[in-house]
Amino acid sequence: MSGVSSSSGGSPTATPIPEGAEKATVAAGCFWGVEHAFRKKFADSGLYDARVGYIGGDVANPSYRAVCGGNTGHAEATQLIYDPTQLSYSQLLEFFYRMHDPTTVDQQGPDRGPQYRSGIFFHSPEQETIARDITKSVDEQWWSGRVVTEILPAKEWWDAEEYHQLYLDRNPMGYECPSHFTRPFPELK
Repeated sequence: MSGVSSSSGGSPTATPIPEGAEKATVAAGCFWGVEHAFRKKFADSGLYDARVGYIGGDVANPSYRAVCGGNTGHAEATQLIYDPTQLSYSQLLEFFYRMHDPTTVDQQGPDRGPQYRSGIFFHSPEQETIARDITKSVDEQWWSGRVVTEILPAKEWWDAEEYHQLYLDRNPMGYECPSHFTRPFPELK
């Protein structure tokens, strides 16, 4: 099975997706740290790939500069391709809520603007149900009723420019949002 994702510049990029793999798309502020955190956490647990890109807006072929301007409607996001026999969508979302602050509107740490919003972009009715259930649980149990995360159907995905992919692997001293760290919350009930 192979998937096609759009890349900036308008040409689709064929990305091989293993048979039976599933896709999850989340936004949690600056995408460099989000991608890096998911890779570190799930590298040996069923995560095939993590790509950074743009989703949620109506502008075709968005560039980093345009998205950073805050007027495209797009969020900086991370798309995860994973093996659902080893890693569940619930596990990914629980980690998502541990690794960023979902209580600030259009902001993560010092990064401000709608492109840095917290969001879950679901790809199926089942993902929507799980996203809403997990969000309700973490809002009640971890975040004291302050979660502002959007839960929306996934629109078209646009890969970010190549220099953004694996950015913190290539630039170990590069910028990482200070709000991206794993919080030691108890297991969800």
